Amino acid sequence: MTEQTKIALITGASRGLGFFLAENLAPEYHIVAVAKTTGALEELDDRIKARGGQATLAPMDITNPDAMAHLCRSIYDRWGHLDLWAHTAIYAQLLSPADHMDPKDFDRTMTTNVIATGKLIPMISPLLNMAATPGDVLFFDDPHAGEKFFGAYGASKAAQIAMAKSWQAETAHVAKAPRIHVLSPAPMPTATRARFFPGEDRSGLTHPRDEAPRLLKQAGLL
Repeated sequence: MTEQTKIALITGASRGLGFFLAENLAPEYHIVAVAKTTGALEELDDRIKARGGQATLAPMDITNPDAMAHLCRSIYDRWGHLDLWAHTAIYAQLLSPADHMDPKDFDRTMTTNVIATGKLIPMISPLLNMAATPGDVLFFDDPHAGEKFFGAYGASKAAQIAMAKSWQAETAHVAKAPRIHVLSPAPMPTATRARFFPGEDRSGLTHPRDEAPRLLKQAGLL
């Protein structure tokens, strides 16, 4: 590794959009891939190596703040900075009426989608500020707030994106501050969507392998 190596942290890298974002960013970036599923991370590592890139696999849960703080410290110790953070990790609670939401599922939804995001932003921001040029952060909107049966997920994504947009507004005119992008993916045949629409005809949806490069180009990263 050299001091000029670009480092991209992908939270939620084991499948779906995060997997293909990581693949498309390699080999220009060294990928730090975070997910709970070790086998899927190893498959991603193989795909990245096939493109001539390198990855550091971090099989951990983003809701564990001690583990994530240790990872951020390790990134600092090894490279001294971070150039890109793509936050695709999400938990999708099964759809239900608001008065029938499962309490454990609700807690997991809020912990993953809101609380973990709120803890990660202060951890990761200093690493982005240490990059030679302003780093980039990618958040992904999926607006369902107020829709029937989307009470937990809709509220959690609305809260997550509200934090992202606040950070975006706070850094918009600050020299060397990271660039915060809030992107809107097309409907994709992901595991998250399958939980919401299990009987849907998926043939007309956009595959993450195609959506990932489109979103990266929209953010000016490809």
